[in-house]
Amino acid sequence: MLDSAHIQPFFAGSGRYQSLLLPIFLLGATSTFVSCSSKAQQQEGAQAPPPPTVEVIEAKQQNTQVYAEYPGQTYARNLVEVRGRVDGYIERWLFKPGQQVKVGQPLYVLDLRPYRAALQQAQGTLRQTEADLAYAEQQTSLLQADANLAAAKANLVRAQQDYERFKPLVEQDAAARQDLDAATAALRSAEANVRANEANVQTTKISTQTQVQSAEGRVQSQRGAVQTANLNVSYGTITSPIAGLIGDTLVPIGGLVNASSQTPLTTVAPLDPIWVRFKVSESQYLEFQRLRARSGNRVVPLELTLADNSRFPHGGRIENTLNQVDVRTGTLEMQAMFPNPERVVLPGQFGRVRFISEERPNVILIPQRAVTQNQNIQAVFVVGSDNKLSARPVKTGQRVGDQWIIEQGLKPGEKVVVEGLVTARPGAVVTPKPYRPDSGQKGTRKQGSSKG
Repeated sequence: MLDSAHIQPFFAGSGRYQSLLLPIFLLGATSTFVSCSSKAQQQEGAQAPPPPTVEVIEAKQQNTQVYAEYPGQTYARNLVEVRGRVDGYIERWLFKPGQQVKVGQPLYVLDLRPYRAALQQAQGTLRQTEADLAYAEQQTSLLQADANLAAAKANLVRAQQDYERFKPLVEQDAAARQDLDAATAALRSAEANVRANEANVQTTKISTQTQVQSAEGRVQSQRGAVQTANLNVSYGTITSPIAGLIGDTLVPIGGLVNASSQTPLTTVAPLDPIWVRFKVSESQYLEFQRLRARSGNRVVPLELTLADNSRFPHGGRIENTLNQVDVRTGTLEMQAMFPNPERVVLPGQFGRVRFISEERPNVILIPQRAVTQNQNIQAVFVVGSDNKLSARPVKTGQRVGDQWIIEQGLKPGEKVVVEGLVTARPGAVVTPKPYRPDSGQKGTRKQGSSKG
């Protein structure tokens, strides 16, 4: 018996073609069991063997859901590479590969001695620069210039008083003319001295302001140097930028961390939610869009089947569809998001994404193992009311789990052989009993519902 997963419908041909192929199929089905029949005939003279027992199911109409299913692979959408921001040698690493880490959790500790020394040096230079600023702000030179100006103005007042005292005396010939000339010269000198000291005050004021501004600039620059040194010290402890599952370390203890290196120290993968990328053909994409339109553009719920055929307990939804079809493969990538609070699913796992694409009412479903194939003809064995077997050609439709939808060839109420086909032949009398699914091949893979 061929694997029913490879069975193709045969009703595409004419009735004449089917009538020619059916005897061939029956001949092939009969020849499969020649050895059993021959052995039975040899014993017939001694004692007639009891009819073989077969397990059957009754064909019934039922409503079913048809799934569209696509292979996919999980990935972490925001996988982060952990890198060093300063150079240094690793003294310790503070995590175990594969553990869950939190945001800001320390991962590596570098040798911080060079950065602590640089911080102390920057702090010392800052204190010296702040002292220079404080001295400049005291404006000592400006105070001296103001004092000189005040003295010059006092001399001018005395010179003015001497001039005013000698002038009327000279006019009355009570004093010598040369005394008035001396007083006049002293007055002019005092006036010039005042103007010179006023200019000196202005120059000193500008110079003092420049010195203060320069000192303030140096203080700001040095404060920045201290902040940079502090950051470098803090960068010496490398922390996790996000919460997630951490990978293995790529640099051992004692290894050199280079801030410009292209190789990360490790990676952190967020697991909740987990993402799945899968590809669909152009026609499948159009079918999906029509499905969304029929549902009023509501979110189409997705299911995820894992590699061990277990059903992931959390439903997902499509979040992204890439903007163009790959011309090489004719496929379009879609990206789905699934909640993963238990963090069971890891990036890189394979699975199958599926969603309900169609509701089929009143269809007949039979196990795939009940369908046989010979030369592209699919058929089943049916037990009649007289317990005799007959081969019945059928047309299979879509696959639903481990069952086929039978489009043509069976009627409700007919008994179809599922187990015991190895002893079955057309016309043979059998003893039917209800089919027990656990009596078949226990290793048969449970397939997710999908389109055939």
